[in-house]
Parts: sequence; structure tokens; C-alpha cells
Amino acid sequence: MNELSHQHKTTVPARADRKRDWRRAMSDHVAYALLVYTALQIFLTVKALGEGSSSILPYVALIVLVAAIIPACRWFEKRWAGLTDDQAGDHAYAGAFRRDTISLWLLAICLPLALTAVFKTLL
Repeated sequence: MNELSHQHKTTVPARADRKRDWRRAMSDHVAYALLVYTALQIFLTVKALGEGSSSILPYVALIVLVAAIIPACRWFEKRWAGLTDDQAGDHAYAGAFRRDTISLWLLAICLPLALTAVFKTLL
């Protein structure tokens, strides 16, 4: 039993020894950003409809936002999916990854807020 414990420790790398896979990390960020974006957009659209807006404008906003976010998220994911296995674990990509994740999250959070503000102003 002691031998198995020792063998297990030597075959499983420590968490610190694992390389971060930028491809998977970006894919995770895209998935979570889409969830946040969708929840935020639904909340804002429902709120606009609840304020008595009888126009079709909130639905148009929803279509515009969906049409805008999906290609943008796909671009971020595709950009990182093309990395080789060696590149995917290279820490030299940390700065670019951080820049892209910040851009992605700003887009996912600010786009619904900005367009909702524009549509409320038009009403």
C-alpha cells in the first residue's frame, strides 16, 4: 500500500508543474463571458419591457446584441485555438492573453449596457 502511494505521487505532476493551456483558458473565458452577457442582456431587456416600453425596440436591441457578440467571441476563441501544443503552454503569451480576456469581458459587460442606454435615450 505504501508503494502505491509513493508511485502515485511520482506519476502525477504537482499543480505548479503544469503548464497553462491558453487555448482552453480562452475557451473557458468565452463561455463564461457569454453566460454573463446573456444574463445581463435578458435582465436589461426584461427591465425595459417592464418599464412600459410597448415598442419593438427592446427586441431589436436583443437581436443586434446577439448578432454582435457571437462573432466577436468566436474571433477571440479562434485566435487562441490555432496555437500549437508548445505555444499553448508558453508563458510568453501571458500578456496577450490578459489583453484579450480584458477586451472580451469589457465587450461582454459594456455592450449590453451601452446599447440599452442608447435605446433608452431614443425612447
